Amino acid sequence: MRITCPYCGTRDVVEFTYQGDATVTRPDPASTDQAAWNAYVYDRANPAGKHSELWQHSGGCRAHLVVERDTVSHVITSVAFAGIKPNPARTTTPKRKSPARKAATRGKAAS
Repeated sequence: MRITCPYCGTRDVVEFTYQGDATVTRPDPASTDQAAWNAYVYDRANPAGKHSELWQHSGGCRAHLVVERDTVSHVITSVAFAGIKPNPARTTTPKRKSPARKAATRGKAAS
């Protein structure tokens, strides 16, 4: 399986760490409702079909991602940074500086 990181581009799944179900809502931290905390920690659905999952690009930029994936076919329909609302005006991914450009930038800062 290959996941397209919004920052790094398409990478093999071995660079990523599965973090869990992205649809689970955490109870209020001040809550003493034991049933709510048990449900949050232990109760998980095992859906067949489209599902939202949290992944971390642990072998790359270390970003946390929300991946929409079909659990039957493993087809990924979308990947977005976790906790960031998508910006429809932005359609490109950030570009990384080439090593030569990084060196040139460092030289300017030093002088």
